[in-house]
Amino acid sequence: MDEEAKMRTCLLDLPWEDVLVPHILCYLPLQHLVSLQRVSKQFHSLIQVYLANCRTFNLSPTGPCVPKEAFCTMLKDNKVLQNLSLQNCSDWVTDKELLPIIGQNQHLQRVDMSGCVGLTRHSLVAVSLSCMHLQYFGLAHCEWVDSLSLRSLADHCGGLQSIDLTACRQLKDDAICYLARKCLKLRSLSLAVNANVTDESVEEVAKNCRELEQLDLTGCLRVRNQSIRTLAEYCPKLQSLKVNHCHNVTESSLDPLRKRNVEIDVEPPLQRALVLLQDVLGFAPFINLQI
Repeated sequence: MDEEAKMRTCLLDLPWEDVLVPHILCYLPLQHLVSLQRVSKQFHSLIQVYLANCRTFNLSPTGPCVPKEAFCTMLKDNKVLQNLSLQNCSDWVTDKELLPIIGQNQHLQRVDMSGCVGLTRHSLVAVSLSCMHLQYFGLAHCEWVDSLSLRSLADHCGGLQSIDLTACRQLKDDAICYLARKCLKLRSLSLAVNANVTDESVEEVAKNCRELEQLDLTGCLRVRNQSIRTLAEYCPKLQSLKVNHCHNVTESSLDPLRKRNVEIDVEPPLQRALVLLQDVLGFAPFINLQI
């Protein structure tokens, strides 16, 4: 019996930092980790070790259910975060909770604050000053983003490759042009749902960000054909362009991009007419689209 007991191995007997933390706990959802803490003092200590060493912290699936006190406690000892996602945390996250975590994690490469309406420009400035290696920044629907805070980001995070500024309606051409001149490695940019964006912004992005692959201009009502033509000329790596509800962008500027197989979210006029005809008649007549 004693021999049999000796042969049994408990999960907690495995090396924590060499096995459990990097190879097992990293695959568990956050809510399971929180539940595991309550099993015993040993499990609580194990989870604390994991949280202090985790590289990715994603609150998107559980954000509304996490008390702000728990958020601060979970990351109080972590100084090695690389990816932080706060989507769905708009009900409770403020600068007070976030600033200490940003300040002690200077290796962050991806930060997503999309929809966090309780934050202010101070969080954006803190990220720009602390996270020099930032590559992705999600700021969709953060209407507190202003020109000065975006300029700070551009000045300090020149290696930025992707930024989502959807519905950041305080931003105007001057701030976006400044970002384009400073962040030359941008591959993905969303300026969607911002009526302040004009051809000036799009042309500056095109001429400076030659590595651009994805551009979202959905709902940018003041963008016209001229800037789309500039985009086609200066961005040979472009793969995706969204111009839905850009009423001043027509097929004359989109056609050269289609011929390069750029994915565009607006169908060609003939294709739209066929869809409409099919809706009316219940079938689509055969038409050779290659003519």
